[in-house]
Amino acid sequence: MADENCNILPDNFKEAVCIDAGRIYDSCCDRDCLEDLRCYFCPEAQQLVEQATSVRVRSAEVAKVYIDVEPVSFNRGYYSCDITFFFVLEFDLFTAPHSKPHCVKGVATYNKKVILYGSEGNVKVFSNETTLEDEVDHLTRPTTNMPKCVVQCVDPIALSARIGKLCNCYDCCCRIPKCVCECIGGDVVNDCCEGTPAIFVTIGLFSIVQLIRNVQMLIPVYDFCMPEKRCDDSTDHPCDIFKRIKFPTDDFFPPRCENENKNGGCGCN
Repeated sequence: MADENCNILPDNFKEAVCIDAGRIYDSCCDRDCLEDLRCYFCPEAQQLVEQATSVRVRSAEVAKVYIDVEPVSFNRGYYSCDITFFFVLEFDLFTAPHSKPHCVKGVATYNKKVILYGSEGNVKVFSNETTLEDEVDHLTRPTTNMPKCVVQCVDPIALSARIGKLCNCYDCCCRIPKCVCECIGGDVVNDCCEGTPAIFVTIGLFSIVQLIRNVQMLIPVYDFCMPEKRCDDSTDHPCDIFKRIKFPTDDFFPPRCENENKNGGCGCN
């Protein structure tokens, strides 16, 4: 098959090569505004939350993502991707007016479900790349070519935070991983009684979800890739680096407003 396709390749291609690589069968992007996510804290931080009169959210980051992929039984070739985000957020807690804030970290979770097309086919794959464990039989442990889900996201935008009272609808429905709990200083308190003060945060999340399956593809090849850049271990003198920095003219002479330059005036209506 490769020889047949080589005959139709342009002159600048050397040959056609079969490779095993991941192909993106389906993907989607989303912009989610997550309102009133309950935050969980370690015991020490939870005491400060119960004493706080106001709160300000400082930052938010995605600490971990759990992904579970299952085929959709009534629609062949499609898969349900259940995604759980774990966010680590940093807050300033104020226990009195004009007081110095207490900086604490908390955890919030969000569950998202996406259905994507991943094609059909499920074979067992055997190779000699597995490691020898307790038994020799483990040498030929198979894997599958089921599609895998990949989630890409940037750190969320912290929009707002408020102090409210707990109700039964905010019970923790998932287990928070230990590695996430370590980011906030210990295990979280999730057995608070109804009416206990809690922090609810609103964040904005941008994400891309992809469903990828390993396939064999025939691709045209130019040649082997050899790096042209030579290895260099020399370091420049600090003054030489400083001399290459452009003079900060805008800092000494702030630029005029664009509307002022276009209209020739002060920019007033």
